[in-house]
Amino acid sequence: MRKRLLERREFAGILLGAGLSLVLPRQAIADKAGALVQGPKSARKGEEITLRLTFTHNSNTPSHFVEWARVLVNEKEVARWDFSPSQLPEGATLVRELRIPVQGALRVRAQASCNKHGSKGAASLDVQVD
Repeated sequence: MRKRLLERREFAGILLGAGLSLVLPRQAIADKAGALVQGPKSARKGEEITLRLTFTHNSNTPSHFVEWARVLVNEKEVARWDFSPSQLPEGATLVRELRIPVQGALRVRAQASCNKHGSKGAASLDVQVD
């Protein structure tokens, strides 16, 4: 009898958990911060290119937010944005533009990190010199 009661409670707990996952707002679902780099795939030496950087995260509250976002060009950090509970990102999607001079081939990597769940990994773009 006691075992059967436990089985019912376990089953009820599973149903409750499944139901909550369907009705809770998307912000309550854990996610990692993501990044996207957009720009030209080729450029002339001496030219300046514009990169569009998009960082995403479904929650930006004082307890769960994008902690940092950064851009590396040829493994050198060229831009970084740091956030905190008192200085949160402006929304679930952060878009930044960055102008970079081209002196040779470029490997651009962008990455963001959630203070609780980390990063989905770096996004990259290779720019070849014409």
